[in-house]
Amino acid sequence: MEGDAVATIVVGYTDTLEGEAALARAMDEAKLRGAHLEVVHSHKEGRGIDADEILHYNEVMANIDRRLDEAEIDHATHDYIQGQAPAEDIVACARITGAELIVIGLRNRTKTGKYLMGSVAQDVMLNAPCSVLAVRPADVPA
Repeated sequence: MEGDAVATIVVGYTDTLEGEAALARAMDEAKLRGAHLEVVHSHKEGRGIDADEILHYNEVMANIDRRLDEAEIDHATHDYIQGQAPAEDIVACARITGAELIVIGLRNRTKTGKYLMGSVAQDVMLNAPCSVLAVRPADVPA
């Protein structure tokens, strides 16, 4: 980083234990680095989204805004419904903001599940323009 530039961290968020673990770690990293935090939630390719899900995530993201305000972390939240895969939205946010770190949550999946459904974490790691920190919830075995 040059001069007084503020670092940016991007976190991929879902309303799951893995998403909460990623957000908690990203908040810790933002405090440690004095960084700006970009919270990205992406509806999978914008398909099959109903009004109830949109309202739910509006509330979830508003709650995250409050939490980050209380923690005095400079931030922005994004709830994307734009037809891209979640990994594409996370990586695009990192590119646009010049992020120095992406934080994502990991969940256990079978090899077949990864093959059939793909892996957001894998896609982020393969395409990220910066370092990626992958975390697991404390109560999920490795």
